[in-house]
Amino acid sequence: PVRGYSGSEPVSPMQRINHENTVVTYTFESLAGQPVHAHVSTRHGGVSPEPWRSLNFSVRRGDDPERVQANRQRLAEAVGQDATHFVACRQMHGTGVAKVDWSDAGTFKDDCDALVPDAPGLPLFLVFADCVPVLIYDPQHQALGVCHAGWRGTVNGAAAATLWAMQAAYNTDPAAVVACIGPSIGPQSYAVGDEVIALAHAKLPDAEQLFVYPNGLEGQPHFDLWAANRSQLVAGGVPVGSIEVSGIDTATNTADFFSHRAEKGRCGLFGMVAWLGGDRQGG
Repeated sequence: PVRGYSGSEPVSPMQRINHENTVVTYTFESLAGQPVHAHVSTRHGGVSPEPWRSLNFSVRRGDDPERVQANRQRLAEAVGQDATHFVACRQMHGTGVAKVDWSDAGTFKDDCDALVPDAPGLPLFLVFADCVPVLIYDPQHQALGVCHAGWRGTVNGAAAATLWAMQAAYNTDPAAVVACIGPSIGPQSYAVGDEVIALAHAKLPDAEQLFVYPNGLEGQPHFDLWAANRSQLVAGGVPVGSIEVSGIDTATNTADFFSHRAEKGRCGLFGMVAWLGGDRQGG
């Protein structure tokens, strides 16, 4: 069975870490002991007031940019990184992937939702508030991929595109990777309308299996983003047992995470920062 996900009432295997500066993050169980690091931030330990309380990384939702920068620094300090090195995306809800290295440190990459490096120590940083954090680690070639997959990115294959980019850039073997699906809106919370249903059926071969009906077949369908991303990775050659699904529903865990749906857009964004272990090379 997939770690942490039963399909109905998932139990997360992620580990909660309370850092000295009051920042709280979660780490993936399947990466423990591996030469790779990944932290999913919560809303705890930042400096932003309501409605962005408190570790918010969005400047587009009304928060003060200086507070957002201070939050980035607090997260970096908590996990032993340098915020000025963060490589981020100007996230588009698409499938674009940028190959990055130390020459990209401190930059925002345009028109993409995923980053793939093989540069030790280079921190990748993506932001979320219900969309799905996807991480792919290639232990054979010491390569990493991180992806932001909202419903549009999911139905258009953002996770698969990240895996393909790693295959092209680093000769990654999908059968050898470890993949992680982080906190995001869960199937019990994500009621969707006709647009999502139509596009999912047009784009995804197993679409009907990705909808659940918590209120019976006569009720509004709910889209299972976790299963959709997992299914893409499996179709790409990743073993089912190598995929960790956190099972943390952001919409029902707003004490820890921002949720655009549950908070009706009045919220911030949490982040995922990830990097490869080893000594920095080049740059």
